[in-house]
Amino acid sequence: MSLSFTVSDTIPASKEAIYTAWLDSEQHAKMTNTSAARASNKVGDTFMAHDDYITGINLELTPFSKIVQEWRSLDFSDEEESSVITVSLEAKDGGTLITLTHSKLPAHCTQYESGWQTHYFEPMKKYFAGLKAGSSS
Repeated sequence: MSLSFTVSDTIPASKEAIYTAWLDSEQHAKMTNTSAARASNKVGDTFMAHDDYITGINLELTPFSKIVQEWRSLDFSDEEESSVITVSLEAKDGGTLITLTHSKLPAHCTQYESGWQTHYFEPMKKYFAGLKAGSSS
């Protein structure tokens, strides 16, 4: 049986900034506070994040509002199918509501629900807040 969950948070940046950063190698690494990422803004292209811990393929890209990716980590066995993430971006006062649905996860991957907050949303808040602070000086 596979797992599925949805998490969300508000990030202090525009939908355009988040979408662009998610699909750009250098910005993805910076916004997640890791040393290496490889990203692309083309459907069918592969990506890598968190220093080769995560790999996948862009399945659907709707500029500035939705990213759908086939996603797997080093925690998956070779026999396990890749999971799917859907990232939805909605403009809100003071930033963007990011809603992430992670589906088709292997049953042993229960830690990923909190992992999105710890390894993506929190570092993203710091990254984009720092960009805002830097642009106003």
